[in-house]
Amino acid sequence: MTDTHGAGPGRLSIGHTAVDGIPVVTVRGEIDHTVKDMLSQALLSHDGATPPRTVVDLSGVTFMDSSGINVLVAAHKSMSDAHGWLRLAAPQASVLRLIELVGLDQVISCHPTVEQALTA
Repeated sequence: MTDTHGAGPGRLSIGHTAVDGIPVVTVRGEIDHTVKDMLSQALLSHDGATPPRTVVDLSGVTFMDSSGINVLVAAHKSMSDAHGWLRLAAPQASVLRLIELVGLDQVISCHPTVEQALTA
């Protein structure tokens, strides 16, 4: 896992791994307007091409506002346009509540574990 921002209370860290060629982006900390660009960059490939399939592990996210929702919607659209998908995994209760409240779970599939997101 690669730390792209120093960890600490309220700080965001983003790790990248792959399982059977599917990128898994592990996010920890708080997602708000101050880190939205970092999250957006993490969901896009460094060569400018968006990976067609990605799982975002939200198990370590303690807070997310509309900035995070907007980044996830944009990434979902980009991956859908490439005939792929974005799946969310393991959000904590407070983050899941926001996802459900805004109806994001009706647009992007949300799973209890990374393993389930990978095999859905």
